[in-house]
Amino acid sequence: MIKREIYNLSFRGERVIEIRPSFKDMESFEEFNKYYWYREELSQICKSLGLEYRCTKKELNYIIEQYFKGNRIEKSTRKVNKKHAEVISLNTPLLECGFSFNQKFRDYFSAVTGVSPFKFNADMATAWRKVKSDNDKEFTIQDMIKIYYGESDYAKYDNSTCQWNQFLKDFCADEHSNNYSNKLKVAAILWKEVRNSKNEKMYSKQLLNEYAYKLEEYRK
Repeated sequence: MIKREIYNLSFRGERVIEIRPSFKDMESFEEFNKYYWYREELSQICKSLGLEYRCTKKELNYIIEQYFKGNRIEKSTRKVNKKHAEVISLNTPLLECGFSFNQKFRDYFSAVTGVSPFKFNADMATAWRKVKSDNDKEFTIQDMIKIYYGESDYAKYDNSTCQWNQFLKDFCADEHSNNYSNKLKVAAILWKEVRNSKNEKMYSKQLLNEYAYKLEEYRK
């Protein structure tokens, strides 16, 4: 018997439910990709399989896709370097100075950029994850500052998750969504069309008419 999991979302007091098979019962990436997964869920799946799990949602999806193809992207082994550089300069590699998003380095970046209070941005967090994942010993403080100013494409934050969450929220707020039995599934179908188009990644009522032929089976 295939185990089914009940997946819950709540928006403005309304619960949206999707029933999906357990991951271990899925036989292909295509089947897996039919359903919506939070980054935390993807991370737990990869961790349970002994795969790399400390990365972005986009990277986790790729790792799982490769898993279904028989390619294992193993969990990276990280050696902790206890000898940190005593003097930090722009040329100091992040992995050699005990870098962290703490007050010490906020103060340092504030002094260098003249921005106070200094706040690390999402691209910097993504870059730091990549540095650790790739064990990139060449990536320096200067490189991180270039990330801050948007002068480097070393790593970019994937904001598709935020866009999807807003899309789903707006869809559920539309009274026309009540005409469908499985709101999450309908929203996912519409989101896939919008995501793969050149249009703005946002919900509009016109989508229900434009893709009505794909939603017919979910109408009440």
